[in-house]
Amino acid sequence: HFEFLCFDDPEYVTDKPHVKAGLTWPSIHYALTTGVVGNWHPVTTLSHILDCQIFGVNAGPMHLVNAALHAANAILLFLVLRSMTGAIWRSAIVAAFFALHPLRVESVAWISERKDVLSAFFFLLTLLAYAKYGLESKVRSPKPEFTHPASRIPHRVSRFTFHAPRFYLLSLLFFTLGLMSKPMLVTLPFVLLLLDYWPLQRLRLETEDSRLKTLFREKVPFFALAAIFSVLTFYVQSRAGTTTLNAKFTLADRVSNALVSYVRYPGKMFWPADLAAIYPHPASRYYLRDQWPGWQICAAGLLLLAVSAFCLSQLRRRPYLAVGWFWYLGMMVPVIGLIQAGEQAMADRYTYLPLIGLVMSLVWLLSELARSQTNEASP
Repeated sequence: HFEFLCFDDPEYVTDKPHVKAGLTWPSIHYALTTGVVGNWHPVTTLSHILDCQIFGVNAGPMHLVNAALHAANAILLFLVLRSMTGAIWRSAIVAAFFALHPLRVESVAWISERKDVLSAFFFLLTLLAYAKYGLESKVRSPKPEFTHPASRIPHRVSRFTFHAPRFYLLSLLFFTLGLMSKPMLVTLPFVLLLLDYWPLQRLRLETEDSRLKTLFREKVPFFALAAIFSVLTFYVQSRAGTTTLNAKFTLADRVSNALVSYVRYPGKMFWPADLAAIYPHPASRYYLRDQWPGWQICAAGLLLLAVSAFCLSQLRRRPYLAVGWFWYLGMMVPVIGLIQAGEQAMADRYTYLPLIGLVMSLVWLLSELARSQTNEASP
């Protein structure tokens, strides 16, 4: 029964005649050609138009659609992790944490953040299709036999199967739809490379250079799409005037806030207290000080370096640590504030997909430690 918010909801729905008119040719043209609040995301705009076509300008059903998409995302996350690793309970724990954590509230309860839950839906479908492709086709494998990560049973698979190209094209299609829902997904090709190493095991440290080149070549269409949407987003934001905020924040302001925010987000994950709709940037007009204290900036930078070094040192023994950590670092890059859009220092909604990597690595680590303790305790 909750109503629309005064934050962004008018710009997305209630003040937009084309959206409120429902599904018409002019509204479709509007969705495909018009930026909204400095962003071009036609699939998200079309979803709002479709809501108005079915439910009218009614906030209640739109909240329910967001909630339904979030529930679907939790199920998809479970399916993605299970298909890649075969670990049912660990995958279920990660999915449950994702579904129920308080940091998810902003993305789900705010109608304007339909772009979060919708882009995540296509992001996870991309991973699911790519996992199917990766598991059914080994890239130029010198051996026709390999171990399926999910079943741990050797399978004999040819270099190219009937299904693999189809799933590869499906992953490209879902990636495109995800970018058209929210361009934050531009870092997805790097996530795919991480997953090639673990858990898909398509890439090993001792592997030949030819396989690494093949895997990079395989990602060229993904990188091309990411580059196109990055340029397009910068162009739309420039025309909307959102990038002029960079003039208000110096490079030092943005870098220092990025370092501190990289540490604050996991802090909110472990202890989700004092959550807010707006976290003012220290250099914004809403804050009483001009910058984070120097010791906090240095401590944050050293902590990030230390964790990165530890994860890399465990790369062979516990590859999931590096994959999860760099998933988090990489996916946060578009929204960490190096290119400032808005006057916020951070936002809960930005954690919707990046924190999956951290949770995944921690769940796998705790599971391994629990098993080792059990084995030591047994006679």
